[in-house]
Amino acid sequence: MGILVNLIIGILVAAVVIWIVSKLGLGLSVDSYGSAIIAAIVIAIITAVVMWLLGVLGISVGGGWLGVIIMLIVAAVVLLLADRFLSGLKVEGFMGAIVAAVAIAVVSWLISWLLGMLGIAL
Repeated sequence: MGILVNLIIGILVAAVVIWIVSKLGLGLSVDSYGSAIIAAIVIAIITAVVMWLLGVLGISVGGGWLGVIIMLIVAAVVLLLADRFLSGLKVEGFMGAIVAAVAIAVVSWLISWLLGMLGIAL
């Protein structure tokens, strides 16, 4: 598949993940699936910028539990920043962002696993 098709599929899957987490009421809400698509795009852009800035500053995330905790905090901050830019996305404070970041990671892993079982790799 082409790069553009993979990008579109990735954004749509990310939007489904955000929409599911929103429906579960885990610290994040979106107004509609369209808002979830826009949120997925904005979150991807903010994440890329934040990770680039961390790299420029020489901050290495590393591995292990410390790396997981740092990435969780970065994901929560990204969600809070996206909340500032999008009217259709609401995050319920820092703890809501932490819970939503964990929920997004779990739901994303489950969807990737299910798609992998069907032979569809992302």
